[in-house]
Amino acid sequence: MRNLFKLLLSGNNYKMRLFVSAVEKTIENYTLLLPPSLSWLRSTAPGFAVNGDNITVLQKPDEFYNKLVELCQNSKKRITLASLYLGTGHHEEKLVNILSNRLNEIGESLELNILLDANRGSRGTHNSRTMLTPLLKTHSNCKVAMFHTPALRGILRHLLPTRYNELIGLQHMKLYVFDNTVIVSGANLSADYFTNRQDRYIIIKSQELADFYHGYIQKVASVSLVLNEENKLISQSSSNHPFLTPKRAYLTVAQQRIWGYLQSELGKQKVEGLTNDTLIFPLFELPPFGIHQDSIATKRIIESANQKSTVYLATGYFNLTQTLKNSILFGSQAQFRILMAHPMANSFFKAPGLAGGIPSVYTHIALSFLSLAKKFEQAHRITLFEYQNPGWTFHAKGLWQNIEKNKMLTLVGSSNYGARSVKRDLESQIVIVTTNEKLKASLSDEQKQLFEVGIPFSNEVVLQPHRNPPLWTKAFSWLFKGFF
Repeated sequence: MRNLFKLLLSGNNYKMRLFVSAVEKTIENYTLLLPPSLSWLRSTAPGFAVNGDNITVLQKPDEFYNKLVELCQNSKKRITLASLYLGTGHHEEKLVNILSNRLNEIGESLELNILLDANRGSRGTHNSRTMLTPLLKTHSNCKVAMFHTPALRGILRHLLPTRYNELIGLQHMKLYVFDNTVIVSGANLSADYFTNRQDRYIIIKSQELADFYHGYIQKVASVSLVLNEENKLISQSSSNHPFLTPKRAYLTVAQQRIWGYLQSELGKQKVEGLTNDTLIFPLFELPPFGIHQDSIATKRIIESANQKSTVYLATGYFNLTQTLKNSILFGSQAQFRILMAHPMANSFFKAPGLAGGIPSVYTHIALSFLSLAKKFEQAHRITLFEYQNPGWTFHAKGLWQNIEKNKMLTLVGSSNYGARSVKRDLESQIVIVTTNEKLKASLSDEQKQLFEVGIPFSNEVVLQPHRNPPLWTKAFSWLFKGFF
């Protein structure tokens, strides 16, 4: 816009025509990037047009950690982190020290905002809160918000012990903003996610996208509890407490702030530069506030896949909602390749107590899905794989699909496409549609790297030793499928 004013003032009509022509071409490209089957995205979420060369796909946990360290060390204006929790090990301590050093170097001009889940971040005596209170004591420009689900209140909040209270609902988004760079991931800020827990990590350089996410996280933080330097969680408003204020009153304020922000951004065409070949649409699933933007969009994307296409879908916890099952079985004729965690790659593998049986529950759910596919004569379109990489766990999720002749689409974020994601937790995903050859190659390589360690899963898995799900898993999955 500044260049346009300069051209108008200069009276150089030729240069002005060139500039206007370039802008018109950019807007035209913005429109052409979306095929007709996905045109509804423009009225669903704000669209950001960027150059695909400004998007980087990481593949390994240590790359993710090293990038976090690098960006923390070099940020000058803002660091905004949204995660389920911050771990308490050596890697996390190093990260906190780097943040502290950077705040000391830059001073008040650097703003640090962190959003975590109140219950997960309070687990144990040494936890996210104890890791972060030293920052709060020494840096006034550091703020830590901890979201507490409004569904956990009253007698239920007092009856449920630590860990079990997390079943009711969590802040599950993973969004990391450093100045004008955004990392969208499903990975938490914890040592296993930095070493041997496979996830996805997309780095996007875009001031407008960074501004959008920074503003959004601030809105969620504004209806969350605040951690103070005495390691206490306090309310920002006595009239808007997540579990002490009447639920309807709290939800009204939260909905107005968060949905109001999203609506104000909707329809704004964010165009950076004149060489855009990639569109980004942020999506959110916020069940406590009645916002189901992400699950509705995911359903429509899956159902838009035509008979000639192949959809690659990954989830760390295979417990697809009935809506997504129906979309895959009856709403689409595409080929589906679905990657999930092998029991040994499940984070609950060999966990103490009842939790140790959860991998068998996921196996039972997958077998049930295959039975449905066979019953409705759709098994020829659907293949399941189990990620198995010795010493590693699997937490990657998302979708990859080639659309039309030269476009690729991917979904990436925190959602596992299960019941928790649409009924309990705060989730965030992005849709990326691109014609950028380099980015398409990176995304294709990412998908292949993940699926190449996938072992085909079939009904015959029950013939393997220790793989036949015990009878109790059927009752457990039926009773508690909405909690995992």
